[in-house]
Amino acid sequence: MLRLTWVQPEDLLGHELRRAAQDGRDASEIEQRWLKAGGHLAPDRAGASQATGDPALRDLAGALLDELASLPSPLASAEPTGLAAIKAACPDWPALPLSSTSYDALHAAWLGRAVGCLLGKPVEKLPLHGIRALARSTGNWPLTTYFTEIGLDPETAAAHPWNRRSAPTSLAENIDGMPEDDDLNYPLLGLLLLQRHGPDFTTTDVAKLWLDELPAGRTFTAERVAYRNLLDGIEPPATATYRNPFREWIGAQIRADVFGWTNPGDPARAAEQAHRDAVLTHTANGVYGAMFTAAVIASAATGTTTVHEALRTGLTVIPPASRYARAIALGIRLADEHQHFDEVVDALHATYAPTHHWVHVLPNAALLAAALTHADGDFEGSICRAVSGGWDTDSNGATAGSIAGLLAGVPAALGERWTAPLKNRLATTVAAFDGIGFDELARLTQEATP
Repeated sequence: MLRLTWVQPEDLLGHELRRAAQDGRDASEIEQRWLKAGGHLAPDRAGASQATGDPALRDLAGALLDELASLPSPLASAEPTGLAAIKAACPDWPALPLSSTSYDALHAAWLGRAVGCLLGKPVEKLPLHGIRALARSTGNWPLTTYFTEIGLDPETAAAHPWNRRSAPTSLAENIDGMPEDDDLNYPLLGLLLLQRHGPDFTTTDVAKLWLDELPAGRTFTAERVAYRNLLDGIEPPATATYRNPFREWIGAQIRADVFGWTNPGDPARAAEQAHRDAVLTHTANGVYGAMFTAAVIASAATGTTTVHEALRTGLTVIPPASRYARAIALGIRLADEHQHFDEVVDALHATYAPTHHWVHVLPNAALLAAALTHADGDFEGSICRAVSGGWDTDSNGATAGSIAGLLAGVPAALGERWTAPLKNRLATTVAAFDGIGFDELARLTQEATP
């Protein structure tokens, strides 16, 4: 039987049961039926709960997923997905004057996103203690530069193998331009979306663009489920909810940068555009991740704000009673309380690691806010802290790099040793952009700004 990670019912059920526990839905009876039938619950770090060749077990998993979807969540009223309900829950919904973003700032933001992503790529999927061991073994802890195998202790290397898919092109000695990554593919798609449909695009426009330009094999978690749903004839926003246990993971948060870059000084419009993109694949906290990031970036894009002010602006588009808002507040508070960032990270892992997958939006949002706050928006400090905290290292590094790069204002402020290895070249399967330079992306982004 063909195994397709992230979409087969028996792989999804364990994740949905875990999500039910986080949401306060009582799924104990459903869980017992699954276990009694011979199913398993524990997903691995790649996302699979089990492989099975039993058609009856697969059918049961599908039926149980549908039952789980019908269980009401006691958190639903505090964490709406519809834009009108989100606005109604936000007493300080922003209304700020429009501004503009310089070409240099956009160039720095694109470069910053790539650098942060590249820093985190070789250690994506590794546990926190493995990341620390690899960096310490080469004298790179606290992180100050790209990861390397040069000088790496063989026993440490064997105990904590790099991300096999990413390490060949993302270790310091191997970097030759920016390799493909979904954290860069999605901003490219966002740029295409604005070029083709303008700022008033719809969620259906996003779906059609994906089918035209995004290879299915380059999607993961919630995006892959939504893509499958589209091919099955399911239309948005049901694409985000049908058999999609990943709908509050990090995917929508990594797609939001372009909406912030092109709405300088207008975090409300940035958040609304991010919402229309996000509801293709996500709900509630997953959607808030996109809205928050877009609003933070729109605030930072004015060139007149600090990272702390930008983070506060981001919170104005998030329901204050949501778990996402609490995650951001926790990250900021811990960063303010601790001098050493390792202590911040340890506290965040103690809070989230026992109950949340490493790609869930909540722990990663808390870490992102903590890294930006603790580094005071400094570019190198922000990306190194974000990556050193573990979880979704390349995604957090990318978003931190985008925000801090934008705040830096010019590419030179990022540091030649970070940007020179990129060689102003980005690889991607988004065909219109393969091999493009970051300078050209900045120009195209500025053109897409209303």
